[in-house]
Parts: sequence; C-alpha cells; structure tokens
Amino acid sequence: MLLHLSTWPEVEDYLTRSRGIILPIGSTEQHGPTGLIGTDAICAEAVAHGVGEATDALVGPTINVGMALHHLAFPGSISLRPSTLIALIQDYVKPLARNGFERFYFINGHGGNVASMKAAFSETYAAIADANLPNASNIRCKLANWYQGEAVGSLAQQLYGDQEGSHATPSEVALTQYLYPEAIKRANLTPSVAPKGRSIYNPADFRQFYTDGRMGSNPDLATPEHGQQFYDLSVKEMVNGYLSFLQEE
Repeated sequence: MLLHLSTWPEVEDYLTRSRGIILPIGSTEQHGPTGLIGTDAICAEAVAHGVGEATDALVGPTINVGMALHHLAFPGSISLRPSTLIALIQDYVKPLARNGFERFYFINGHGGNVASMKAAFSETYAAIADANLPNASNIRCKLANWYQGEAVGSLAQQLYGDQEGSHATPSEVALTQYLYPEAIKRANLTPSVAPKGRSIYNPADFRQFYTDGRMGSNPDLATPEHGQQFYDLSVKEMVNGYLSFLQEE
C-alpha cells in the first residue's frame, strides 16, 4: 500500500490495524562511470515496496535526495545539508505522528545519511515531546540499511570478495541492473578495482583521489541475476526487521 496512491479514508482505515509506516530514503549522487546517479534511492525504494507488499504495510514517498555533500564535484550530484535533512525528517514524522502513526521504519540506501538520520531522530523525539502529542512516548524511529543485512553482506562477499568496495559497489549496481535492465551502463574501468583507504574531507578532495567516483569497487562484476538475489535477500531481512520493530515496547 503506497501512501501517494491512497486516499485519506484508506489511510484512516489502515491506522485501525497498524501504526507502522515504511519510509525509503536514498541519495542522488554519482556512482562511478557505470552506476546510476539515483542508485541509492532506487534500491531503497524497491526494497521498501517489497517489504510493504510482504507485510501489508503502508509505504511513504521516497526521500530521493540525502546528505551527499562529498560527491558534489561530480556533475549531477545533489545534496541536502545535514541540518536540512534533520529538519526534513522532523517535518515528515511530526504530521504523521499527529494522525496516529507511531513506528517509522526508514529503509536507507546511502551510508552518508546515517549520522544525520540518527541526529534527526533525536531532534524529532524532542520536537514531538515539546508538541505535547498524546502518543509522544510511543513514537519510535528506526534506520535500516538494506545493504548491511547479514545475508546481503554474505552474498556480496561470496560473489565479489574485496572487490565489493564501499561506493559504487557491484552489489548496489547489480540491484539497479535487475530493476532497470534497460539502463545498464558499460565503460572501460581503469583500474578495474578502484583505489581505497583515503579519508574524505570535501568534494574536491574526493574527486582528486577517487577520480572516477568509485571507492575500492569493481562494478563490472555486477549482473542483473545477482541483483535479484540481493533484492530477495534484503526484502526478507527487512521484513523480519520491520515486524520486530512493530512489536518493540
């Protein structure tokens, strides 16, 4: 059940049987010469929709732009400031909480969102308490990274080993290839495995060291068949995570 394809009476009826909502969040940023700029949002949205279908959960609109300031030296990348993302999460959660939602399960596709999202949850709890909402003590927010599930990580290690890397990874590229086979990109990746190990301080620093945008990865290893495996495993793990989250006290 998708929020944007529902009517308000349908949402009101949904709240009689569940107080949970799934919110996909990703990023709009470069993913190397062969990775789609929308990779992080595409992956999070697909997994979230799969979890929603499996659990009869309401799925909110995808947050497509995240905290990706370090990618801005690559054309096409867009970013929110951390403070903007924190404010945005509050503005998503507060009106839904006023209407009775109490469990907010964010399925995330971008590592750069994690720190800001944790801060956003703390700020949101404080804002809800200040608003004196009757259900304030019951509000819970949780961040679940689709790419960090145990089964997903094991499969990535099995298929790619050290060539998985940490950005523009073959696992995430494979998932986008499965979802959008018509958009598969090819390029001459030199070297085949990107460099790794350098800390990032700013966009120029990122572009200077990671010249094609990849970090320790070889996305040429990705296939749509791998992507389907990652999708199935992640949906299963996120289903278990979401259902457990609903039962938390």
